[in-house]
Amino acid sequence: MRAARILLAGMVGLSSAIAFSAPSRADEFTCRGNLGNTTVENLRVPDGATCTLNGTRVEGNITVESGAVLVARSVRVGGNIQAENANQVTVNTRSLVTGNIQIKQSGAAMVADSRIGGNLQFEENTRSLLSQGNTIGGNLQAFENAGGLRVFSNRINGNLQCKENSPVPSGNGNVVRGNKEDQCARF
Repeated sequence: MRAARILLAGMVGLSSAIAFSAPSRADEFTCRGNLGNTTVENLRVPDGATCTLNGTRVEGNITVESGAVLVARSVRVGGNIQAENANQVTVNTRSLVTGNIQIKQSGAAMVADSRIGGNLQFEENTRSLLSQGNTIGGNLQAFENAGGLRVFSNRINGNLQCKENSPVPSGNGNVVRGNKEDQCARF
């Protein structure tokens, strides 16, 4: 009887350890190609891949890796979209991102007609950038971009901040609750 209790206690302890272990990479969906109206936990666009999302729901974050392309139309993202060294990032057609969109040291990017709960950040990108017709809960920040930046008709609850971009950004029609600063002061 004592041996049965020890065995049972060991099994309960083992099942508890399994139930509370850290999430695995199985919770992360790797996207190459097209993904439609489905729900995934987190999504990764691997090096050099192209991922097109149409009506996809991502409960966590989207990560866009080196040389990758993301085209996201009518998506719902519970976390952030983060791209570093990506080739191109497009988010449009009434997409909703609860967190931030951060595009850093990448190529071209377009974020249009979407709702962002946090910040929209463009930093050290080398090709054309566009932010148009978005509702942004935080700040729109553009720093040290080299391919040209256009900022039109956004509603920004925080600040519109543009520094050290070359060429100088262009834009107008933005409604900003905070401050319009530096290169974007006249937008």
